[in-house]
Amino acid sequence: MPAFSRFLRYFMAVGRLGSIRKAADELNISASAIDRQILNVEADLGMPLFERLPTGLRLTAAGEIMMAAGGRWQKNLSDVRAQIEDLRGLKRGHVDIAIIDALAKGYIPGAIRAIQSRYPGITIGVRVLENDRVRDAIASGEADFGILFEPQSYRDLTVRSFVEVVLGFLTPAGHPFGDQREARFSACAGSPLIVPAEPLAVCQQIAVLEGTSGLQIDRTASSDNIQMITSLVMQGVGIGILTSLDVITEVQRGTLSFTRIADPILRPMTLALCTAAARTPSYAAGIVLGEIESGFAQLSYPVSIERADL
Repeated sequence: MPAFSRFLRYFMAVGRLGSIRKAADELNISASAIDRQILNVEADLGMPLFERLPTGLRLTAAGEIMMAAGGRWQKNLSDVRAQIEDLRGLKRGHVDIAIIDALAKGYIPGAIRAIQSRYPGITIGVRVLENDRVRDAIASGEADFGILFEPQSYRDLTVRSFVEVVLGFLTPAGHPFGDQREARFSACAGSPLIVPAEPLAVCQQIAVLEGTSGLQIDRTASSDNIQMITSLVMQGVGIGILTSLDVITEVQRGTLSFTRIADPILRPMTLALCTAAARTPSYAAGIVLGEIESGFAQLSYPVSIERADL
């Protein structure tokens, strides 16, 4: 990292670790050098960046502001360095992506494998976050781009591509319910259900279905983890409710069946590939974004949910 970022490097290590000694050990720098840098900047600002406690250092309000600005500065520096590499004709750089849990298997891992085989100089960091946190990561610059459900406000995001995803019943292979391509929500009456819990984005849709149908469903189990829900369905605990996106891999392999919930009140959910409106992706981020965008349509329903042997 360039010499002019020395203070920021020291400061962020102390802010993250809460200790000058721990930061010194991590950075292989003397504790006195780190302390001197921080004290000089505090004197220049006229206010402390840390509270000195018996147990260590804690960021003050000013320190929190500096920490957030430092994160943005480091990201911008990384982008600048990537652009300079571009001028030298080198396809190198680091790209950070934020995605929802449903994309942690299948398409995204496959796309990353293809990208890294074509562009070995590009490294990729993937953060799996709650839906709202994906939005925040894109807008704040923590991620170069991200994929999330229902962006809601487009003021600070640019939607590069989107597909429609639907809600449905999930059953093990061979279950008679799975022979139906579509069914009304009322078809699950009397059956044990495994339902998603907050903060999974589909919870609101299930609440709408319950409210409009007046159906009291039998919640045998619930989870905020998609893999847990699919595992419980495979174990025969009950019928699951998830989106077509959540179970693409299992349905294509033939281990699970997906039956779309066809109630007219239920509209498809929008899955969007987004960048920050105020920021232009680096050259490396543009390469990765373009590769992922080119195959994004395969995440849509019904294309994504067809059995591989059909």
